[in-house]
Amino acid sequence: MSGPNGEPHVQVGGAGGNDDDDGGGGGDDGDSFGEEEYAAINSMLDQINSCLDHLEEKNDYLHACLKELLESNRQTRLEFQQQSEQQNMEPDVQGSQPPV
Repeated sequence: MSGPNGEPHVQVGGAGGNDDDDGGGGGDDGDSFGEEEYAAINSMLDQINSCLDHLEEKNDYLHACLKELLESNRQTRLEFQQQSEQQNMEPDVQGSQPPV
């Protein structure tokens, strides 16, 4: 069976897999985890959590940048529209006057 990164699963106990970490000489309980397995899982979860936090920060930064870009584009478009309206009005004003 593979781990989360495609790495093969390595058993921490002996090769037989029947050794108990608590030293109780116990039974054939293959589903129980020892402290090392829980520590490894916790470590992986911490790494995943850290990566997700980092991605969330990047996402927030990109979102803020995109909002700023959108507002800038909106302002630029309004300025172009105003300039275009002014240029369209100038020929009308000049054209309505009789030639001298």
